[in-house]
Amino acid sequence: MSALTVDHPSGNGREWDDLVRIWEQADAPEGWKVEIIEGIVTMSPPPDNNHNVIAEKVHRRLYSVLPEDWGVYQTLGAGIPLRKGLYIPDLAVVPVDVLCGEPGHYVPAATAKLIVEVTSKSNASNDRIAKAAGYARAGVPLYLLVDRWASAGPTITLYGEPTDDVYRVLQTVKFGDELVLPAPFELTLDTGIFPAG
Repeated sequence: MSALTVDHPSGNGREWDDLVRIWEQADAPEGWKVEIIEGIVTMSPPPDNNHNVIAEKVHRRLYSVLPEDWGVYQTLGAGIPLRKGLYIPDLAVVPVDVLCGEPGHYVPAATAKLIVEVTSKSNASNDRIAKAAGYARAGVPLYLLVDRWASAGPTITLYGEPTDDVYRVLQTVKFGDELVLPAPFELTLDTGIFPAG
């Protein structure tokens, strides 16, 4: 992962707009993900095959329970100006009308019903700490972290009930166990189908 730090004159009120402009104009190699994490523009290489398989398995299961007017998006930016963050989650469940009503390449993270991040070895700490705090600050009701690189082995943690920058842990399971997404999803994920590593 590489990063570009942008120095802004303090107090001009344009810091967020400047960051978004740099993000929009970033010339990243094809397949790379460009994000703003705590005010720093970062680039990450394409994820590995196991990462993509996990995201696809969750994506497929989500579509089996979503209403017609909600979508699951893999390349949608989620903006959190209060945390100087513009993330590209692995999956974001957002009502379709939100995308139709927002110009540009991202939506307010607060409009997401569920965010899913699958950790990569090089940036797992961002998903665990900075992004979790950002999604909580935005008020995203559910955050699903598929942590392939957890120190105790691969785990899946469902966070909810955000307050300020903090989530409450609703459920944590190891790969192989079932995890239940509550209403409005009412979905049981069999994590035994997730490849480890």
